[in-house]
Amino acid sequence: MEIKKILVSQPKPSSDKSPYYDIASKYGVEIVFRPFIKVESVSAKEFRQQKVSILDHTAVVFTSRHAIDHFFHLCGELRVTIPETMKYFCVTESVALYIQKYVQYRKRKVFFGATGKIEDLLPSMIKHKGEKYLVPMSDVHTDETKTLLDKAKLQHTETVMYRTVSNDFTPEEKFDYDMLIFFTPAGVAALKKNFPDFQQGDIAIGCFGPATAKAARDAGLRLDVEAPTAEAPSMTGALELFLKGLK
Repeated sequence: MEIKKILVSQPKPSSDKSPYYDIASKYGVEIVFRPFIKVESVSAKEFRQQKVSILDHTAVVFTSRHAIDHFFHLCGELRVTIPETMKYFCVTESVALYIQKYVQYRKRKVFFGATGKIEDLLPSMIKHKGEKYLVPMSDVHTDETKTLLDKAKLQHTETVMYRTVSNDFTPEEKFDYDMLIFFTPAGVAALKKNFPDFQQGDIAIGCFGPATAKAARDAGLRLDVEAPTAEAPSMTGALELFLKGLK
């Protein structure tokens, strides 16, 4: 097996200091960043069909930057002006700071957790028990958040504001990779959607996370690289071990 060109199904890193660039230089491989999936807002019409009024709520719960982007995108499309009194509850500080892209960041109205889990945010939300919480979600989600907020006896509404779709390849795009790296089950599904007759052959496949690995195996693919492991907690670490083993 010879690896010369690797497709990483994620957006290109914003920093030049990404470990992927070090790997490309060290092992003489070309690494192409090309997401198999993309996240898009639901339309204003689809949102209205859910019969949810944004302004009936006094606080918004953000679980990701995607949720922030699509919440404010929909507000713009619906011509909804968010009052300055609106409170924002975010699963991490980095998600909370991202709000600055859309509104002035004020400590008295932005709250965040430390672990990235909704459970860690609950104590702050319970302190503001009188708020009416709006929770923007993806079309693919569990009832975990709803169950937790119900248990805490908080007023809340979950609403779908964005969805994950296949980022389709164009006929002009070359698909001449020696290795594919996936990070989500949706990415694996997008491979099959774009290339229904895909034959793996000598193409190596790497997956991050057990759910992604299961999706790949269920799709009949052979896994050559898996992460995280004890030896390689990151995808870049696992990729480097794999390429080193080929030398």
